[in-house]
Amino acid sequence: MSTFDAGDRLLRRTVLAGGGWTAGLAVVALVGAAAELLLPAALGRAVDAALTGGSIWWAVAACALVVALVCVDALTDLASGFGAARATAGLRRHLLRHLFALDVRATRRYPVGDLVGRLVGQAADAGQAGNAVVLTAVAVLPPLGSVVALTMLEPVLGITLLAGLGLLAVLMRAFVADASTATAGYQRVLGVIAGRLLESLTGARTIAAAATIHREEARVLAALPELGRHGRRTWDLLARASARTSAVAPLLHLSVVAVGGYALTAGWLTPGELVAAVRYAAMGAGLGAVLATLNHLVRSRAGAHRVAEPLRQSAAPGGDRPLPPGGGALRLRDVRVYGDDGRPVLDGIDLDVPAGATVAVVGASGAGKSTLAAVAGRLHDPDHGEVRLDGVPLRDLDASVLRRAVGYAFDQPVLIGATVHDAIGLALPDAAAAPPADGRPATPAVLRAARLAAVADVIDRLPQGYRTPLVDTPLSGGETQRLGLARAFAAERLLILDDATSSLDTATEHRITEAVVGRAGERTRLVITHRTAAAAGADLVAWLDGGRLRGLAPHRRLWADPDYRAVFGPAGGGS
Repeated sequence: MSTFDAGDRLLRRTVLAGGGWTAGLAVVALVGAAAELLLPAALGRAVDAALTGGSIWWAVAACALVVALVCVDALTDLASGFGAARATAGLRRHLLRHLFALDVRATRRYPVGDLVGRLVGQAADAGQAGNAVVLTAVAVLPPLGSVVALTMLEPVLGITLLAGLGLLAVLMRAFVADASTATAGYQRVLGVIAGRLLESLTGARTIAAAATIHREEARVLAALPELGRHGRRTWDLLARASARTSAVAPLLHLSVVAVGGYALTAGWLTPGELVAAVRYAAMGAGLGAVLATLNHLVRSRAGAHRVAEPLRQSAAPGGDRPLPPGGGALRLRDVRVYGDDGRPVLDGIDLDVPAGATVAVVGASGAGKSTLAAVAGRLHDPDHGEVRLDGVPLRDLDASVLRRAVGYAFDQPVLIGATVHDAIGLALPDAAAAPPADGRPATPAVLRAARLAAVADVIDRLPQGYRTPLVDTPLSGGETQRLGLARAFAAERLLILDDATSSLDTATEHRITEAVVGRAGERTRLVITHRTAAAAGADLVAWLDGGRLRGLAPHRRLWADPDYRAVFGPAGGGS
């Protein structure tokens, strides 16, 4: 299915997502259109009644219709606001849930700033789809109803109005086609700028240190001229369409009035019917007002297409199997992972990690270490082959079971949560992660994880301890790494450390290494490292070279190979 088809299907689902509010808007708008169509007829009858001394009830009916139109305007604003809010919220939840379900390779295809733009901006545009569709459809009814009404009054009047409406319809059709392209281009370029801006903000210290602020500013805003072209194109199209309809509408109105005046002199119409005809002519010529609702529909459609693009990326299918009793035995069989260029990042990896063992993974830069860590805990699936934990394929495991069983710590962890306690307890079950309400500083599981990661003393010095908000917590790179390690220690069976001690001093690293490898049988550990000390302390070392497993043996046995020693640098990798 193409992005075009996916976008239109998403647009249709978004229209329905407004639920009762969108349905209510349709009913209210239809009532308003009916009242608008009846009002000229009621006014005409009231004029004729006033001239002939007839009943005043037509005047009362006209007043009632005016009151109804006022109420319709108020209810329209209410229903459209609530309907759009509901549809937008549902669309954002759907997109966010899907993004979290994607594997890490799929999300890397989109800059974070671009995804934020789609989630915040384009989802809001698409959320207006129900309103735009209903109001556009209903906005067409008064002009078409005017044609019918004028035809009933005098066929020549209906033919005159219909001819003018046909010309207006052709003009608006051209506007929709051209504006769709311009709006889609504007949203795309806006996403590019947002992505570059987020990259720059993330690396603000590096930019400042390199004194490249002006160069980075130029890079971020390099697409601004293209954005301006798309923006100006959109407004130019809208202005031209408005000018054309504004030119045609008065001529159309005058044509109907002229024909109506002749019909009055010829005795075909009464004065009241002429009043009604003039009102219907104005209503019919007002088809140009549909232009505004069409513009909203164009924006909604373009937004839906932008949101649909990442939704087309297939999420990793989840399983429903539990884990049998076991100690975290990890097995990889013929695992292959290919890069975007088609080259193998991992090429036929067969690896057995015994339950409770510590295996260090080493290799030169680009050897595939982090990719191996990613597939070992199913951050993404291999392109070929299978990964099993205690005999169960990872893709068959229930997601919550998998995340309780496997813990990750990275070299640059991102801390998530409102407080330090939340950041450490992120992967814990809800009962263990919730902050205690009995005055204790933290739950036993969070306290234990903080001590194992050698970060408990740092937290104790914070103003509010474990309840200190993360935004108010000044942390060094090493302290942030230790909080990331503490979060990972919640794992029940498999702990994967992807260069997670690179920012630690030697003494702290030694303490954490003891906590990781010094508890034999507690859990299985896969340690991505470039340090000889970590490799020497492991039970086995998996030596990767060019995406292949070149060796699997204790460190002391591999050390005899000069190519292995070269992995750690000229000085043997340091401590």
